[in-house]
Amino acid sequence: MKRILRVATQAATLSAALATLAPAPAWAELVIIVNPQNPATRMFPSQAAQFFLGGSVLFTPIEQAEGSAIRAEFCKKVLEKTPAQVEAIWSKIVFTAKGKPPREYKSSAEIKKAVSDNVNAIGYIEKSAVDDSVKVVATVP
Repeated sequence: MKRILRVATQAATLSAALATLAPAPAWAELVIIVNPQNPATRMFPSQAAQFFLGGSVLFTPIEQAEGSAIRAEFCKKVLEKTPAQVEAIWSKIVFTAKGKPPREYKSSAEIKKAVSDNVNAIGYIEKSAVDDSVKVVATVP
């Protein structure tokens, strides 16, 4: 009986140790959103990336808070860069007086509000947070 308890305890310890090695869960799906009045209906994530990297001023990018998990996920999946690389790009743009970095908001609810208040805004949120105050133009699995 003691041996069975010891094996069970060892299995539980191993299971807990493996759980700490597992990567943090990624966001299930991100969506890129615009104002419902915006004429854009669809875009590839790579097209949206240009607005968040200063490559176009057609849209006004709205950014999630620095250090947030959703922002890191967006940088990785859509911008194909680390948050530090994106910050360096914007530092150069600001230094050369060619633009201002996107305004940051603390939550997806604030992002939705900012996008719904500005017909030229573009942002990203969790798919589960979408409502009719915004329009989805791209889904990022």
